[in-house]
Amino acid sequence: MDKADEKVLEVTKGIVEHLGFRDSSVDFDEESRRISIVVDEDEWFKRWIPDLVKNLKQLINLVAHKETEKNYFIDINNYRKERERLIVELGKAAARKAIAEKKEVQLPAMNSYERRLVHMELSMRPDIKTDSVGEGKERRIVIKPLVEE
Repeated sequence: MDKADEKVLEVTKGIVEHLGFRDSSVDFDEESRRISIVVDEDEWFKRWIPDLVKNLKQLINLVAHKETEKNYFIDINNYRKERERLIVELGKAAARKAIAEKKEVQLPAMNSYERRLVHMELSMRPDIKTDSVGEGKERRIVIKPLVEE
């Protein structure tokens, strides 16, 4: 682990400690630069996880950019991992629908990382094509069947 990674991990642990959770742990995967935080809290906490992940990611990356150009992924209670799995499954289901109905299917608006997950997952399929359309927060993926004539 390099100096920047150590600093980011130290700051993350400090923030989590200051948030005052009952029981928490912070792990770091150096290869993927993923910081996994596990917090033992009640059900009320689940509704705050998406905002906390987003805000903590911004804060950690601000700290990181003082030391390095790296970006870090933040995950709390496997929220992002589960969301990534759901996004990929949504893309696969939409591809099946596009083929079955022989018409394009639009997915809901997604951020660039989520769109990339879908594009990557479906890129090896010879029977469909994916495109991103729209601007800003309204940018979404369109899955088009490639119809053989």
